[in-house]
Amino acid sequence: MKSTIVEIESLDPEGRGVARHEGKVVFVEGGLPGERARIETLRAKAKYENARVVEVLRASNQRVTPHCPHFGLHAGACGGCSMQHIAPAAQVATKQRVLEDALWHIGRLRPDVLLRPVAGPAWGYRHRARLSVRFVAKKGGVLVGFHERRSSYVADMRECPVLPPRVSALIAPLRDLFGALSIRSALPQVELAVGSDEAGAERIVLVLRVLQPPTEEDRARLNAFARAHAIEFWLQPGGPDTARPMFDDVAPTLQLVLAEHAVKLPFGPTEFTQVNHRINEVLVRRVLRLLDPGPNDRVVDFFCGLGNFTLPLARRAARVVGIEGSAPLLERAARAAAVNGLATRTQFLRQDLFDFKPADWSRLADEMGGIGCVVLDPPREGAVAIAQVLAHCEQAPRRLVYVSCNPATLARDCAVLHHEGGWGVRAAGVVNMFPHTSHVESIAVLEPAS
Repeated sequence: MKSTIVEIESLDPEGRGVARHEGKVVFVEGGLPGERARIETLRAKAKYENARVVEVLRASNQRVTPHCPHFGLHAGACGGCSMQHIAPAAQVATKQRVLEDALWHIGRLRPDVLLRPVAGPAWGYRHRARLSVRFVAKKGGVLVGFHERRSSYVADMRECPVLPPRVSALIAPLRDLFGALSIRSALPQVELAVGSDEAGAERIVLVLRVLQPPTEEDRARLNAFARAHAIEFWLQPGGPDTARPMFDDVAPTLQLVLAEHAVKLPFGPTEFTQVNHRINEVLVRRVLRLLDPGPNDRVVDFFCGLGNFTLPLARRAARVVGIEGSAPLLERAARAAAVNGLATRTQFLRQDLFDFKPADWSRLADEMGGIGCVVLDPPREGAVAIAQVLAHCEQAPRRLVYVSCNPATLARDCAVLHHEGGWGVRAAGVVNMFPHTSHVESIAVLEPAS
C-alpha cells in the first residue's frame, strides 16, 4: 500500500484525522490534530482518500494509550470503539465541535449559550449491546463480540472494558459454552440487557437469537451456566417480540431506576433504553432543569418510549402526555405510571409522529387546555414533521427541549423552527452517552419568538 507523511489538521465526525495531500482530503484512522504521521492509503477516490496511521512521528498531547487490548488499527482489531486513543476530555470536546459544526453548516444556527457537556464514567458503562456470535473453526471455535474494524467478521475478543465488569468477564466463558452447543452455527447474536431487580440488585439478561431450538442437552448446559454466573438466558426465535425466558414460565421485567425522581421504569430486555444508565440519570435531570415545568404546566413528551422523561416530568407538572408510535412501549409506560403512582397525572397516546399534522397539534392543545412545554426525543431520523407544525402553529409552547442522537437531523429540525417559525435556539450541548465512540448525543433548548 502507498505510504505518505502528512500533517493532521482536525478530526471528522467519525473520529478520524483529517489531512490534505496533493490536493485531496485524507481521512486518517488513528490520527489526531497537530500530529505528523506516516500513513498508508486504504482506499483512493478522485477527491479524497481513506488511510490509517502506520507510525506517529510527532504525537499530540491528546493521545493516550488505549485501555483495551483489542482496540487498534491492526487487522482483526475490534470496531466497537473508535476513539480510545483520544483523552476522554478531548473526546467530549470533539463531539461538542461536531454539534456546533452541524448547527452552523446544516442549520446556519449558533445557540445563545453552549451548555456544559454531560460526561461520566468512561468504562463499564454499556448496559445494552448486541454481540455477534460466529463459529470459526480456524480460530479454534466460537467468537463472541463486536465486528472487526471495517469488516463484517467478528473480532477475536476475550474482554470488553466498556461493558459492565461482570459481562466483560463472561466473554471467554461464553465462547466455550456456545462452542459446546449443537446450535452453535444457528446462534448469530446475543443481545445484552442490564437492569435492576425489585430489590435494586443488578440483573443481567442475555437474549440468544436462535435460528433453531436448542436440544435438551443444550438447555441443560445453558441452565448450568446461568446458575453458575447468576445471569438469565432468554431465547428469541423471531422478532424482538418473540423473546422469552428460557427457564421461567413468567417473564420478569428488568427495571431502570431514576432514584432522584422516585421513578422505576420496568422494561423488557429487547425494549429500548439508554445504554448508559448513569448518564441517562444526569440527562433526565438536565432536561427537567432546562424545561423548568411549573406545578400547573401541561407538558407533551414526543417519542416518549417507556416514559424515561414522562414520569419524572409528572412529578413536577400538572399533566404530562406521552406520545409514541409503538403500542408495546406505550403499554409498558402506562403500567409504569400506575406502579409509580402517576397514572392520574399522565396519559399515553399512540400516533405516527413522522406524519404529524397541524390538526393533530391543535386537537392536542385543545384537549389539554394549552401546552406549556414540549420534550422531543426522536430516533436518528429526527422529527421534521413536528418541527414544521410547531414552526407555524398559533398555540406554541413557551419552551421545547430537543434530545437528539443525530446532530445532522437536530440541526435540520432546529433550522425549520428558527428560519420558518422564528424560534430561538437558546442553548445546546452534548451528552457523552457513548464514551470512546463517535456517537454524539445532544440537547437543544428552543423558545418561540415573543
